[in-house]
Amino acid sequence: MSADSVRPLLEGFRAGRRASLARAMSIVEDGRPECDALLAELHPALGRARRIGVTGPPGAGKSTITTHLAAQFRQSGLTVGIIAVDPTSPFTGGALLGDRVRMESVALDPGVFIRSMATRGSLGGLAGTTRELSDVLDAFGMDRVLIETVGVGQSELEIARTADQSIVVLVPESGDSIQAMKAGLMEIADLFVVNKADRPGADRVKVDLEVMLGLRGGRSLGDEPAHHGVDLRRIGNPAKAARKAAASTNSDVWTPQVMTTVGTTGEGVGELVTSLDRHFAYLQRSGSLAGRRRARTRQRVVDVVEARVRRRLWLDAATNAWLDERIQDVDSGAATPFAVADALLSRSGSLLTGAK
Repeated sequence: MSADSVRPLLEGFRAGRRASLARAMSIVEDGRPECDALLAELHPALGRARRIGVTGPPGAGKSTITTHLAAQFRQSGLTVGIIAVDPTSPFTGGALLGDRVRMESVALDPGVFIRSMATRGSLGGLAGTTRELSDVLDAFGMDRVLIETVGVGQSELEIARTADQSIVVLVPESGDSIQAMKAGLMEIADLFVVNKADRPGADRVKVDLEVMLGLRGGRSLGDEPAHHGVDLRRIGNPAKAARKAAASTNSDVWTPQVMTTVGTTGEGVGELVTSLDRHFAYLQRSGSLAGRRRARTRQRVVDVVEARVRRRLWLDAATNAWLDERIQDVDSGAATPFAVADALLSRSGSLLTGAK
């Protein structure tokens, strides 16, 4: 559809009307016909908002941390958009809206806009259009976009490709640090938060994480030789080394800081905001911010191409009829799935390119 189809909506959107923002987000989330035209009109306005992902296992207090972050940003006069990815309702297919209920303290703030969205079967801890909704909030003029994932497991790491900065929230329960290492969260975190730090075991989890960060960076090994093993007596304290590296303001390599918070009181959130600012300054100074955003744009193009190829192929009646006929050859052993796939792509060139 053309830009004329969204012109009335854009007038309200650019005037700062929240009703127009909500409608624009619904158009994008539902993939309505005018979605492409709307996003194309908004694209030149992107790039001002800082996108911050908040992820971690279920029950870690992600919503609480997100709420406190929003409140801190508002105290600084910044506007905040929140995308809270909720589990999908088995009855309606929509978001269960649990996050919005937990964010009640900032929900009525005119400088905060909260959007709950369902995963709808998408993996990675996010919904399929989370990045597009982030774009809409960015174009609306939000200073900060907070993206809270649904509780993550071992492969739900999509937030690293969506946000400029990623916070991993853990709790002092046994096994969390091991789960973080298994899940790959160690690789995507720019900052670690051990929430519910008033519980027993918080200090242990903090040290465990710092030890893993120190060992991962090789900071405690110094000049140890790489052959004939390592003399453990000469290895420094990896947790201390990681802590020192995280506090450095001149390093060319970012070492995630491990912080503690108490979600019920907001203790430690001010320090978290300070660390986020320090990390963002590092991203700008090192050129990593531009690199991350460029990689995000490239991945967006790849995702759009894959989605449109799937749609053009599998919604085409002639393609499906052709495939049904070839399945018999695969079942009989006369053809392989790979040969049929290659043949399908060869015959579908005009379909994929849109040529007549």
